[in-house]
Amino acid sequence: MAAEGDVDLDLEAEENCTGKPVEKPRKHDSGAADLERVTDYAEEKEISSSDLETAMSVIGDRRSREQKAKQEREKELAKVTIKKEDVELIMSELEISRSVAERSLREHMGNVVEALVALTN
Repeated sequence: MAAEGDVDLDLEAEENCTGKPVEKPRKHDSGAADLERVTDYAEEKEISSSDLETAMSVIGDRRSREQKAKQEREKELAKVTIKKEDVELIMSELEISRSVAERSLREHMGNVVEALVALTN
């Protein structure tokens, strides 16, 4: 008596006996063709040194402006007076470091309630 596996083998043998090789489905051939189409459109461009220098100077200028704005903001925050008790309260309630508590208080102009709300959100 033949098992299921034996029947499948017999069917495969009959297909191969026709003399024509069994064609396997080509799932990946279309992907290769698509890749060829995409790479056909890629163009190599040379970047001129003047364009590169211009881009680097723009990036450098932007970075220096951001750095300058950050320094001005830090100076502004340093001018804000905060109470030691407020810092201690925030540190004990939220269990955060002194620097984080001071920063939050300075950003909220010394207002403890706003600083606490901002830290909890």
